[in-house]
Amino acid sequence: MDSTDLLPVGRRVAYWRGRRKLSQQVLADRLGKSKSWVDKVERGVRSLDKVSTLQDIAAVLRIDTAVLLGRDAQPAGLVERVEGVERIRVALSAYEIALERPAARRPVLPAERLTREAAHVWTTFQHARYPQVIDLVPELVADAQRTHAHDPEAGRAPLVEAYRVTASLLVKLGAPDVAWLAVDRAMIAATGDRVLVAAAAVQLGQVLRESGRTRMAKSVMLAAAYRIAPPVIEYGTPPELSLCGTLLIQAALAAARLGDDRTATDLIDEAADMAARVGDGHDHHRTGFGPTAVELARVATAMELGEAREATARHEKATTRDGWRWLPAEHRAAHLIDAARAYLQADDPVNAGRVLMEADRIAPAEIHHRPAGRDILAQVAREPTAPATLIQLAATLGVG
Repeated sequence: MDSTDLLPVGRRVAYWRGRRKLSQQVLADRLGKSKSWVDKVERGVRSLDKVSTLQDIAAVLRIDTAVLLGRDAQPAGLVERVEGVERIRVALSAYEIALERPAARRPVLPAERLTREAAHVWTTFQHARYPQVIDLVPELVADAQRTHAHDPEAGRAPLVEAYRVTASLLVKLGAPDVAWLAVDRAMIAATGDRVLVAAAAVQLGQVLRESGRTRMAKSVMLAAAYRIAPPVIEYGTPPELSLCGTLLIQAALAAARLGDDRTATDLIDEAADMAARVGDGHDHHRTGFGPTAVELARVATAMELGEAREATARHEKATTRDGWRWLPAEHRAAHLIDAARAYLQADDPVNAGRVLMEADRIAPAEIHHRPAGRDILAQVAREPTAPATLIQLAATLGVG
């Protein structure tokens, strides 16, 4: 074992920065960060748990990401996540079909079977079984591309679904750059079919916001929403309304991040009218859209606007609804992570710990494998009132 493998990740950054004869300022400039940010990383004050950031640092330092991570000394699951993202990147970067080099000895799946395979991966994702999804996605993408090449018409929808679930997973794993590749493929494949375009646009909105392209996210989501919107809301079908309402929510979240509270509120209200017609307990186009989902979106919007106390009050009301139990585990646990952040901002670490423990009960992978979950766990675990179980979990995962 190399002696650097025993160092915390921040110290390994400092070590390799020194080896490359780079100052903190130069490293910061090349990463698009501040010198203070680099200093905090190297001193361990700021955690490094986002896959894309680790990859960026490794690229600047001209080392493999695994060397930066130090396989024998890093937080549980982090190497597996980085390696999983890399496997997916490789799958998305393969051009066997375009180059007429299909993988040998692999049959072309019928479109009906591929549709079932994509649905299985979506269900696994919605149960927040991210390690399993990481294993399933590369093969799903390859199969979907082969089926589409063999039968473009029948293979089109399952190909879009394969790219959509891949993008959703990559956003969860903190790799928006690779997610962008998946969602771009989805939008291209969907072109010409307004329903498929709207479905792919849901993930496009997530990727744009995660990548910091907030204004673009708002503009694109509004365009996509009004393209799928029925001329008269009363005559809209539930799948159509679900897509339109979900896209309006995405636009509202972008507007809130831009500080435009009036637009955010108006868009959420518009989505609420559609949700009332869809009802709870449905999952059209994997949106989970309904009145409860809209109320959870109000919590997220309040958080984006910096209104933590309003966010916690709305959270407490929304999670008492019957529709709360009908949402996928992934959706509920992701919301609870947002709620924990809101409680911390509202200076209520006790409830932050409570909802984080609930998130871990519902979908452990949201905390074990998702950078956003690990970050909030580290923050809550540092509080004097943190439950012993959370402190133990943070120690087990190597965050803090």
